[in-house]
Amino acid sequence: MSRTYARRKIMALLVSLLVAAWVAAVQFEQQPAPAVLSSELQGQYFGEQSPLEALNSLEVKGRAPKTGYVRAQFGNGWAKDGLCDTRNIVLARDMTNTVVDDQCRVQKGTLHDPYTGEIIQFERGENSNKVQIDHVVALSDAWQKGAQSLSETERKNLANDPLNLLAVDGPANQQKGDGDAATWLPPNKAFRCQYVARQVAVKKKYQ
Repeated sequence: MSRTYARRKIMALLVSLLVAAWVAAVQFEQQPAPAVLSSELQGQYFGEQSPLEALNSLEVKGRAPKTGYVRAQFGNGWAKDGLCDTRNIVLARDMTNTVVDDQCRVQKGTLHDPYTGEIIQFERGENSNKVQIDHVVALSDAWQKGAQSLSETERKNLANDPLNLLAVDGPANQQKGDGDAATWLPPNKAFRCQYVARQVAVKKKYQ
């Protein structure tokens, strides 16, 4: 796949998703299309740019081989902040009705899953995998798209960056694997614009 073709494919995808959101807004009670990212994220990661403009500013290179990729290249599991690790921090951020124990572990909560649109009741234990933490830009994909050249600290930051993390439906996360936005999109079409824009924001931040 040529660089020009790859860029056009991703840009066409973003355009089609934004148009679909606008059409849906017109058809259903004239509601405005949902924001691609919150105003806070928009300002922090895109500034005055649109996601399309941010995408167009990124250098496009061919996919590198997966040679040398191991999860440990991005740190040994989740980073910790005191008693809290990144997984539990994201669970607490993304779920409602959470119960957290004195070890900073989320015991239960309710997830309004962005990938499927379903409501999932999470409970720590045998059913913990019902809710997983997804790297929006998969680490394997990041490795092949330029993270090989990042420092160890930068790769660890990427793996634990809240911008790149979402609590989501476990089976949907497994289905995604290490796919990028050109090969996998969430089944919940209403979230696709936000998903693609978040991938662009992560790749812009880490180049």
